Amino acid sequence: MSIINNINKAFDHRIRLGIMSILMVNEFADFKMLKELLSVTDGNLASHAKALEKVEYIKVEKQFIGRKPNTRYSATKLGKVEFKKHIEALEQLIKKSE
Repeated sequence: MSIINNINKAFDHRIRLGIMSILMVNEFADFKMLKELLSVTDGNLASHAKALEKVEYIKVEKQFIGRKPNTRYSATKLGKVEFKKHIEALEQLIKKSE
């Protein structure tokens, strides 16, 4: 099997890569935190988070803190496994081209 087959299309955008990277090292992150860390617009973040949620790589929890809505994201077990495979495939690709 080719290394390139393990490169996951779900992570082919820098914002999705950023979301997953943040969620791999944090138990969860809320919308505001992701938006600030990634320097993206609300719509941009929402659409990329939706794409990762659709393939079940992240879990979305909506709640209220006081009277303010809060959206929290966390990586699923599947998301963590697939992201690790993706990073390993990229590393292999880099090693092969050295």
